[in-house]
Amino acid sequence: MTGATGRVGGAVVAQLHAAGVPVRALVRGEADFPEGVQAVRGDLGDPASLDTALEGVDSVFLVWPFLGAEGAPDVIDAIGRHVRRVVYLSSAGVGSGEKPGEAITMFHTELERLIEASGLEWTALRPTGFASNTLGWAEEIRTTGVVRAPLARLARPLIHEADLAAVAVQALTTDVLLGVRPLITGRELITQERQVALIGEAVGRPVRFEEIALEEAVEQMKAAGYPAELVEAVLPAQAELLDNPEPVNDAVERITGTPARSFREWAVDHAADFR
Repeated sequence: MTGATGRVGGAVVAQLHAAGVPVRALVRGEADFPEGVQAVRGDLGDPASLDTALEGVDSVFLVWPFLGAEGAPDVIDAIGRHVRRVVYLSSAGVGSGEKPGEAITMFHTELERLIEASGLEWTALRPTGFASNTLGWAEEIRTTGVVRAPLARLARPLIHEADLAAVAVQALTTDVLLGVRPLITGRELITQERQVALIGEAVGRPVRFEEIALEEAVEQMKAAGYPAELVEAVLPAQAELLDNPEPVNDAVERITGTPARSFREWAVDHAADFR
């Protein structure tokens, strides 16, 4: 398991462990996992550190933590020396006809290509937006009760990390998703303004969305330390979704047998993060 301390990776670890599947988590430092989950040191930025961690491993859940594909060929080679299957956490933007040059789409496209050419069994999960990304509003909600952000009307089918993890578990432990690139979406389109209101309901106090200009948001993100290439990829792509929203499908239910959770459910599950 890579990305094991993140929201999605952590949920995959928890679900595999609950199902009795032996799990080994790749970490760069100290991390707490349920008893029985093995933590091993390694770094995707240092492919030479991966061989020991990969010994005896059958499948890898791969979360790529960088904004480019540099070093990815060596990582895929290291995985291929030990493992038969890779489940890659990709993006819905891959293959969707988005403009070339967008940083996120480019590295996901290249990782998919490398994995498919490796000779490994593979699955490329292509999720839409993560509900957990709204945790970026948590400090504002806790301190002011107001979220200042662009694109109030932007509606996306945000995914509960537990649903995405359930799909990943199927890909890791069964053959139902071998060699496919499923688009994974949340249950319904929810605007950012409505997301904020639902978080307010979950925490038990009103929370308001205050729309700001896209240009202001760009400067705020850069000032906060986000890489310019990320800001310049994400915000314009989100603006385009106003008129061309992402599709909504039932892939979570078809693959796992359980309908996708709503954003309201996600907000209730994470209310403590916003209090």
